[in-house]
Formats: sequence, C-alpha cells, structure tokens
Amino acid sequence: MSDDSRARRESRRRLSPIWIVPIVALLIGAWMVWHNIASRGPQITIEMETAEGIEAGKTLIKTRNVEVGKVESVRLSDDLDKTIVTARMSKDSERMLNEDSRVWVVKPRIGREGISGLNTVLSGAYIQLQPGGSRTEENHFVALEQPPVTTQDAKGLRIDLTSNDGSVLSDGDPVTYEGVVVGRVEASEFRTSEKEMHYTLYIDSPYDELVTSTTRFWSTSGVSLRLDSQGLQVDIGSLESILSGGVAFGIPEDLPRGRPVVENTSFMLYSDQEEAREGSFHQAIDYVIMVDDTVRGLSRGAPVEFRGVRLGTVVSVPYRLTHQRVRTLSSFEIPVLIRIEPERLEGQVDDEGVAQWKKRLERLFKRGMRATLKSGNLLTGALFVDLDFYDNPPPYKPDDFDDIEVMPSVSGGLAQMEAKLNALLDKLNALDVEPVLNNLNKTLSASESLVKRLDKTAGHVDSLLGSDAIQKLPGDISASIDNLNRTLNGLTPDSSAYRKLEGDLDRLDRVLKKAEPLLDTLEKNPSSLIFDKPTTRDPIPRAQ
Repeated sequence: MSDDSRARRESRRRLSPIWIVPIVALLIGAWMVWHNIASRGPQITIEMETAEGIEAGKTLIKTRNVEVGKVESVRLSDDLDKTIVTARMSKDSERMLNEDSRVWVVKPRIGREGISGLNTVLSGAYIQLQPGGSRTEENHFVALEQPPVTTQDAKGLRIDLTSNDGSVLSDGDPVTYEGVVVGRVEASEFRTSEKEMHYTLYIDSPYDELVTSTTRFWSTSGVSLRLDSQGLQVDIGSLESILSGGVAFGIPEDLPRGRPVVENTSFMLYSDQEEAREGSFHQAIDYVIMVDDTVRGLSRGAPVEFRGVRLGTVVSVPYRLTHQRVRTLSSFEIPVLIRIEPERLEGQVDDEGVAQWKKRLERLFKRGMRATLKSGNLLTGALFVDLDFYDNPPPYKPDDFDDIEVMPSVSGGLAQMEAKLNALLDKLNALDVEPVLNNLNKTLSASESLVKRLDKTAGHVDSLLGSDAIQKLPGDISASIDNLNRTLNGLTPDSSAYRKLEGDLDRLDRVLKKAEPLLDTLEKNPSSLIFDKPTTRDPIPRAQ
C-alpha cells in the first residue's frame, strides 16, 4: 500500500474539529436539563374556596417568612365548585409536606385579636405553609378559611369539649383560668351522628398542668346575670370574653385535684360555673314529690334545702305528667323529680354511703320530715323545695312513682293560708247574724234618742248660761271678794279689833286651863257630876 492511500485512511479515522461545538452544547444542555429536573421540588395542589389574591407565577408559598415554593397555575375544579392551585415547592421542602401540614392565605384580616396581614397590602397575598409532625407524605391540601390559632409544634395540651349548644363558642375564643388567658379554641365541629358540638381547645404550656381528671369547663359569656330563688347574681368576665365570650375551667373546691390527662381527652362543657359545680356530684338519690299546690315559680335547677342547707337540686318540673297514675289521681297532684346529693355534705360518697343515706332519710320521714314548696325570692316569685319537720303530719307510707320512691310532702305556706282563710269564711257564713243585727238596730235607736235628749239638755244649759242672773254672778262674786279683803285688811296688829281679839283669846286660854282638872276627872269618872265622891272606910290597925 502506498503512503498516500495510508494517509487518506488515517485522516478519515480522525474526528473533525467542527463536531466539538455541537457535542459540547449537547452535553451542556443535557446537564442543564438533568440539573433542572434534579433541583426541582415536588409539585402540590391546594384546594381553595376562592382564588382571591392568588396569581400564577407570582404568588409565593412561605414558611416562617422563608420562600419554599411558588404558584404555577390556578384553575377551577372539575365540578366548578372550588379552585385548584398548583404550586412547585423547593427541593428541600419534602419533609414539610405531610398529612398534618396546614396551609392558608395570608391577607389583611380584622378579628377579635386585632388587625393582621397588613404587610400584604403592598406585596400582595401569599400562601402560608405550617409543617406538621406526621411521617405520612401528602401532596394535596385544603386551605383553611382562617389562620390556625396555634402552631403544630407549640408545647401544650389539646382537649376535646362536648356541648349541646352550638352557639356557645367559636374559633379563637379565649380559654381562661382564674381570669388569666391560658389558651384558645382551635376548632369547632358539629357531629350529626352524635348531635353534639365538639370543640378543640389548646392550653399553652405550662398551664396545661392545671387540667386534670376532675377539671370542669364552663362557658363565660362576659356578663352573666341570674335572678332566681337565691337572689341576684352577676358575674363579669374579662373584656375579651365580654366582647366575644369564651370558656373557663377549674376544679370544684369539694373535689380532689385528680390525675393528669393525656392529649385529646374529652370533657363536658357546662353553661356556667354553678352548673359545672353541680356536675361534680356523681352519687345522688332520686325522689318524686307529689305536689298538691301550684308549681308556678319552681324551675329546673332550683335548690332542695333543709333549714337553709342545700342538699340537692330539682331535676324536672313536672315529671312524667302523662303517667297513668297522674291521670287516675282525683287530687290532680303534680309530680316533681328532685335529686338528693350527699356529696354536698360529705365529699366523695360511694354506693354504701348512698344506701346509708337512703335509710337515714327513711327514718327522718317516719319522724315527721316533709317536703314543701316555699318562696325563695319575692321579686321573681321563684320557689324552692324545703325539707323540715312538722307537727302531726300525715302518716308516712312508702310509695313509688314510675319506680322512683315518693318523698312525703305537705302543702306549702300559701296553700295553708288559703285553707285557713276558706275555713274562716265558712265559719262566718255559718254564723246567725240576724239577731245580732236586730239588737244592734235597737241599740242604735236608743243611742239616737239619748243623743237627742243630750242635745236638748245642752240647749237648756246654753239658755241658763245666757240668763241675766248668771251674767251678773261674776260681778257679785267679785264684790264679795272685795268686802272680804277689806275685812281682812282691818285685822292688822295695830288695830283695836286685833288687840281685842287677842285679849279674848288669852282669857279663853286661862279658862281652859282652869277647866283642865275637871275634864280629866270627867274622863276618868264620867258619873262624878251626878254622884258624890265615894266614902272610904276607916283603916283597921294591924295586929301586934
């Protein structure tokens, strides 16, 4: 082979330099494609009611004010009821996307906690992502209508409240303990299967240690006004609870502290603090009172007292009014269900203690203790059930109503007064008042004639006093008094009449002194004026 042919074959084997540029460009493009694909984060979809403030290619997704994604597209759902937002997340955001993560749109809002989201007025709305703690990955989320009250990683305790009133609480309402805000209401849900409202409460740490197994929760409406048989009660909460309401909790003073609770423990939500305290009594004895009076003014929750000490509560007024026994009663008694709560006096009471209380009450019934209705408040006319001992009550006979023991009772004070008044009216109607009225008429006639005679006598007296002789009588009396005064003025110590009178009195005094022995003799012997002085015998000498 010649050298020329060998050189031509070697030149064909060599690569032409012109191919270097496209090859390098291809490699760079492939690397850029791979780098773009490798550096892209996951794609997520967010379901919203409306896409207000969301723009494709501009709206950002942030966590703690750090950009972690961007909205790529916004479209309507297939059923046209919702908005589907597609967003591309950053590469290192996979761990934030799990089933507990929450998203919501940050925009200007005005709520009970103030104004939020003002920084979006100029920059525009953005989507806030709150990472969850679950290990299950999730790429589809439903945006919250309102921002969550607490963060997922906040330290505290979440509990579940059950209530029959759906208008009591709303999301964001405060949770207080002794007037201090210690948490918030996170969520509310009405469960149709249970027909109850369920609220999720979050208690901040370290206040979560205050929640125990004996804790009671009650609604605080800001200002609570109660006018019942106990009087007027006014409870005023914090300013925030006045504006929006809330919930408070505590441990009733007659209950132990209890043991700590775990996450999502269920509690009952009471309407007020008094009802929460009533709910702490687990052991009770039910009785039915057959009331023969009106029950107007007696309501559910009224106290049952023994000489001012509360023993229980009225449960139902009336109770089973359509019962067969009520329809057959001739006196039309109204059954009232009451509940005796021994724990009000003794704290914790077990089943044995309840049995002892039943025996004790039965002994008291035999000794004359009876139930009656009394007025507790004159303003409202509210009634309560009073237990006390009465003299000569109807004999106690054990009885039951709808398988509940009947507590013996007597008529109330108003009914007793009415009975006494009716008895008095019956006695008045039975009286024969006709003879009395006749005698009264005769007496009035005699009195009328006497009054006429007195009137005539008064006329005679008036005419006598008006006569000339009576009119001259004061002048004659005055003249006589003047003559007497002149006579007395003539008997002065220097006058001759006075000296003559004084001499006559001296002579009279001497005569009386001389007659004094005669008067003594007459006093001793009145007959001495008639008979002589008795003679005395000669004395006989004594024998020698």
